[in-house]
Amino acid sequence: MAVAVDIKLKRANKVYYDGPVQLVSSSMEVVKPGKLPSGRTEIPFQFPLKASGSSKVLFETYHGVYVNIQYTLRCEMKRSLLNKDVHKTCEFIVHTPAQPEPTLDTIVKFAITPASLQKLKVKSSLPNFLIKGCLNTTNCEVTRPLCGELLVEHCDLPLKSIDVQLVRVETCGCAEGYARDATEIQNLQIAEGDVCRGVAIPIHMVFPRLFTCPTLQTTNFKIEFEVNIVIILQDDHLITENFPLKLSRHLV
Repeated sequence: MAVAVDIKLKRANKVYYDGPVQLVSSSMEVVKPGKLPSGRTEIPFQFPLKASGSSKVLFETYHGVYVNIQYTLRCEMKRSLLNKDVHKTCEFIVHTPAQPEPTLDTIVKFAITPASLQKLKVKSSLPNFLIKGCLNTTNCEVTRPLCGELLVEHCDLPLKSIDVQLVRVETCGCAEGYARDATEIQNLQIAEGDVCRGVAIPIHMVFPRLFTCPTLQTTNFKIEFEVNIVIILQDDHLITENFPLKLSRHLV
């Protein structure tokens, strides 16, 4: 007869916090299909959430490409020789504050021109343009959106699209060498087509859960974040301005 095992966390959002030792309260439920309610058994349990060793701390949950930090509960029910053991896993989320917490709400103004594109070797091929704007901050709290505005003062060629791109930069390695790789988390199109000149275009980007975390630096790996403002012209010229971000989390 088939037997199902499920794990239920007492917190609906599955979020627990690093700091003073917390108890992760949960229950294991064993169900035998086809039975009356008497065939359902619930076993409550709890355990302290802490890292092994007095000097160790927990890292925040993060789902990356080369770095993954995940916390799971695993239930295994042993059965008789002729029946397969039953397994169930359930992920829960850990939030940690960044140390030290950076000062927020420092407005960052920018102006993008052909002369400001430092990495571009041949600037004569670009049309003349001036794109201004601001970000509310580059020291960001992960539960608050990244906001700002952008306006095109002038551009000799029509525009095709304006995007805001969130990027994670993962660095892994040891004393022998490090590998650094940047990958896109999300891309938000804030304008399409040849926008009106001198009209402010709002920027509002919410940081995705699990794919972002407070900026983290350890002995063996780093997790950092950047935002790119990408302007695509009608002739497919790509104009990109990069802003490093410092993410943190304020626990109440």
